[in-house]
Formats: sequence, C-alpha cells, structure tokens
Amino acid sequence: MKIGYVQFNPAFGRVDRNLDRAEALIEGVQADLLVLPELFNTGYLITSREEIGALAEEAPGGKTSQRLVALAQRNNVHLVAGMAERSGAKIFNAAILVSPKGFVASYRKVHLFFEEKLWFDPGDGGFEVYDIGPCRVGIMVCFDWFFPESMRALALKGAQVVCHPANLVLPYCQTAMVTRCLENRVFAVTANRTGTENRGGKSLHYTGKSQITGRLGEILSRAGEDEECVGVIDIDPAEALDKQLNPHNNLFGDRRPGFYRDICR
Repeated sequence: MKIGYVQFNPAFGRVDRNLDRAEALIEGVQADLLVLPELFNTGYLITSREEIGALAEEAPGGKTSQRLVALAQRNNVHLVAGMAERSGAKIFNAAILVSPKGFVASYRKVHLFFEEKLWFDPGDGGFEVYDIGPCRVGIMVCFDWFFPESMRALALKGAQVVCHPANLVLPYCQTAMVTRCLENRVFAVTANRTGTENRGGKSLHYTGKSQITGRLGEILSRAGEDEECVGVIDIDPAEALDKQLNPHNNLFGDRRPGFYRDICR
C-alpha cells in the first residue's frame, strides 16, 4: 500500500487557489492514501467566527468536498483533508475522508487549540475508524496528537494508519509522533503546512516537516520545513495488526483498564 502527505502553503481565504494548488500537487501521483493539511482550503489564522463561518462548507455537498471526490476518482486515491465544516449553526474544524467512490466521512476535531475555541464548536463525533479496502484508517486533527488517548482510541478500534492533518506551530509534534506510533504499533501520516500567516496584528509560522511514522517509531519519510511537496512510501498495513512485543507481552493484551479509571474522570 502507498501512503503519503501533501505539504504546501495555503493562502488565507483563497479557496479556489488552494484547491488548485492541492490538485496540481496530487494529479498523477501514484498512491492509495494521501493526507492534506488542516484547513488546507481556507488557511488558518482566523480573526472572527463570522470570517470562518463565511468560508465554512457543508460536508458533503460543498465545493471542496465535490472537488476532492473528483480528484480522488481521477487518481484512484483516498484523500483525507482538513476543512471548516458547517453543520446548521455550528462550525467545526474538521477533516473529511473521500474515496474514488465518493464521500466517506467527516471527523470533527475533539481537542481545540488556543483561539480555535473562539471560532469553532468542539467536535461531537468521537474517534471512528474506516475500512478503505487496503487498510483501516483513523483520523485526528493537529492538537489531538497532544492527547495520547486520541491515538489509543483509534488503535483499539482497529486503525492501522492514522491520518493526521495539521497546522503545527509548536516544535514538538514530529518527535512526539514517534512515541504515539510506538505505543500503539500503528502507522501515521502527519500532513503539515508551510509558510507564515500575518493577519489581524498576529503572526503564525508553520513548521512544515510533514512526516510518515512507522509502527516501531521509525521516521519513514519527512519533508523539509519550507518545501511544497508530496511524499509517498510503501508500507504493509498488516504489520500494524501485530501487537506482540515478545513471547510474553502483547501491547493490547497486557492492558489493565481497571487501573486506568482515574484518567477518564
């Protein structure tokens, strides 16, 4: 199975331009699964709820969903991409999964970071896993990585590859994903953006370095900090089903949830 990330520098509010750039990078790439950054179609540095509300789209049904489905069909690829999703009066920082057959699902970010709490509603759907044929995938968005429960929940539900759209500004995630994959024995694709946004008297610089991490904590592919690129590698997703550490220890079989109740209070 071929999995990969799409790293580029979205321009705030220029949805058509960002869709065009993503399409240009993906067109003709041979892959089974590609992951795009968080809010890839709108940009990230929001100044008001009204502003992101005007850019948010329904999923499915909106322009972004439709164009991604068409792109997936043309290239026979599954895509996971971050976008602002409108649902009634609510706005979610979401990531959608589309296949060559159409729209599959939307994941709504559970752990909102910093001023996202001003612009978005907290995710209401939890962590789900989807069978895309070659493997079962889970989705989390950016700051979800900071909470080990996110990937553990996906791994316990059978995820073999965790798709991780991100707009990373802190310097820790790429290193931390080594531990997240090691402690769950899964693959992960962290698709980050590049560049700097200056809006409303604020500035954010994004760290790039999109990364594919192996189930043993290996960094299988990593982009540069500033380059716009697609990185694709071959994996055997069946390896992520093996949770046996040695003849006496199984990663999930040795869990003792009765002693973990305090973390869920």
